[in-house]
Amino acid sequence: MAENLKVERYLNGDAILTGLDNSAWEVTTSGAFAVYNNEPINKATYGLLYNWYASVDSRGLCPSGWHVPADDEFTDMIYTLGAPSVAGGKLKSTGTLSAGTGLWLSPNTAATNSSGFSGLPSGYRNVDGLYLTQGKFAYWWSSSEHSTGYAYIRMLFYDYGVVHRNATLLGIGISIRCIQD
Repeated sequence: MAENLKVERYLNGDAILTGLDNSAWEVTTSGAFAVYNNEPINKATYGLLYNWYASVDSRGLCPSGWHVPADDEFTDMIYTLGAPSVAGGKLKSTGTLSAGTGLWLSPNTAATNSSGFSGLPSGYRNVDGLYLTQGKFAYWWSSSEHSTGYAYIRMLFYDYGVVHRNATLLGIGISIRCIQD
């Protein structure tokens, strides 16, 4: 997909949990989503921020015929674009906030969006419920668990042209991109 997911219901029609205050967000192990800073414009611009539990819920988030990519599917995409050292720029949307041409903070290093992925710096909702790093970083869940309590993600940075692989806590809220089956 060329944009972050914005669905509020699973494929079967069940509502995804939302509206959690910081305390409830911190302890939930149910699928949930949030809108960055609870500002509706952020849903329209950046999509929703989901915890990992939502990304792997058996009811499905992605449209029929699509799924949340596994870690190895992200790896395949990145190496198709060259390697992690160059793929980041190819995945990032172009422009900067300061120039009025994009959503990334300056310098938005190496951004070309030559892949058409149009990665946006949507930030994240931390496990304690706080919203952080919008404009600086982009994050996407994989469906692959790293270890107990952690899953693999991919990250883009405003000041580097790399794409980074990391493992993070299942309870943070980050973006999702779906891939065709």
